[in-house]
Amino acid sequence: MHIKHTVFGALTAAALGLVGTVAAAEQRFITIGTGGVTGVYYPTGGAICRLVNKGRKEHNIRCSVESTGGSVYNARTIRQGELDFGVVQSDVQFAALQGTGAFAEDGAFDGLRALFSVHPEPMHVMARADSGITDTASMKGKKVNIANPGSGTRVLAETLLKYEGISPDDFALAAELKSSEQSAALCDGKIDATIWAAGLPNGSSQEATSSCEVTIIPLQGEGIDKLLAENPAYAKATIPGGMYPGNPDDIPSWGPKATFVTSADTPDDVVYALVSAIFENFEDFKRLHPAFSNLVEAEMIKDGLTAPLHPGAEKYYQERGWK
Repeated sequence: MHIKHTVFGALTAAALGLVGTVAAAEQRFITIGTGGVTGVYYPTGGAICRLVNKGRKEHNIRCSVESTGGSVYNARTIRQGELDFGVVQSDVQFAALQGTGAFAEDGAFDGLRALFSVHPEPMHVMARADSGITDTASMKGKKVNIANPGSGTRVLAETLLKYEGISPDDFALAAELKSSEQSAALCDGKIDATIWAAGLPNGSSQEATSSCEVTIIPLQGEGIDKLLAENPAYAKATIPGGMYPGNPDDIPSWGPKATFVTSADTPDDVVYALVSAIFENFEDFKRLHPAFSNLVEAEMIKDGLTAPLHPGAEKYYQERGWK
């Protein structure tokens, strides 16, 4: 009798162990590509993962965030199957889908799928107060950071310069620094100005304006009007006065929106679980970063999205009566 119990116990333990192994095997891992750690993409990915991981007992999906080179890198790496999701600028989403701009050699990414958009991303042209730079034209002959290749900011910098009739050759130095490097370079005098796009507020702009005297340059006029008329992925934006030290007045600007994308290959149930985690906990999500405070669900599921919605996201939006 004792032996039978022992055998039964061993078999039960083995069966439970097997169940545990099966459960562990079913756990799925997803990775979100973001941007530099001082921008808003990195905390955006973190906020999404936090809400997904909160419900992992139900859906068995574990989410992690990767700091990357930014929008272009994320779109390309999703296409290669090395990232599951990514935050990309609305204009980069359009270019990846069409195979234009930075993706001319890649060709059209037909498998790109959109989930939702997040915050607007105004352009910040930050100049040292002693640089003599007061507008884009006065950047000529100066040392200017145009952002690292592979970032969405680099695409925006090139677009801005084109419409303002400026070439990187017009600068004494066209630096290619990452967002995490620009503030120190600016305050150390290695560059006179840096071009940067991010949600409001963001760590890199806070760091620069708090560490030395930095003026954020207004972006307006004929060149900007033409840029906006010819590029519907962008819109006018305002950097509120007082948001950053030394910049008390509202600053006119423009920019894209941050969007959240994946591949058509990502399973529907994974996407459904992710969008559910955001929109079932929407008030919590809005509190996870100041850039999210004015988000509106109805705008997020359509604004800035040029790629088709992923079926997993569409299913959830239809269930909520939003589509």
